[in-house]
Amino acid sequence: MKVENNKVVTMTYTLHLNDEQGEIIQKVDESKPFVQMFGVGALLPVFESNLKGLEPGDDFGFGLSAEEGYGNPSDEAIIKLEKKIFEIDGKVDTEMVAVGKTITMQDNNGNPLDGKVLAVEEDNVIMDFNHPLAGESLYFTGSILDVREATEEELSHGHVHGAGGHHH
Repeated sequence: MKVENNKVVTMTYTLHLNDEQGEIIQKVDESKPFVQMFGVGALLPVFESNLKGLEPGDDFGFGLSAEEGYGNPSDEAIIKLEKKIFEIDGKVDTEMVAVGKTITMQDNNGNPLDGKVLAVEEDNVIMDFNHPLAGESLYFTGSILDVREATEEELSHGHVHGAGGHHH
């Protein structure tokens, strides 16, 4: 069975910066493979296009420019927030709200969003909500382990259930 929309794809991969010899950012092996429903918008579009048509046993290797990956950093993603929103019982946890720390927050729609603390001022915290790999060229190598039909429930929910997927 080939990788195509609405198929559940199980794969291993190694993510490098720049090219195949670049620094390894992430490695997903057979002990805990990556399992994802293909074609539902959960993966980078160019990542998906490079996998389309592959079958179990096929290896892959391809690069993504910064624009094809997580985009270029944007000044609009650097936000000044009032320090009081970080207060718990009237106090700010200075270990959590510290330069260099990443804090998971929520956008206006309640979606989780990771931000890196750039500065802590007297009344404000300046955070960077750019993706950590924004501005970076990426290179993926890996193997397709399995491709299967998505179940009706998975299709209706838009994500994989069971082993390697989402559990309700």
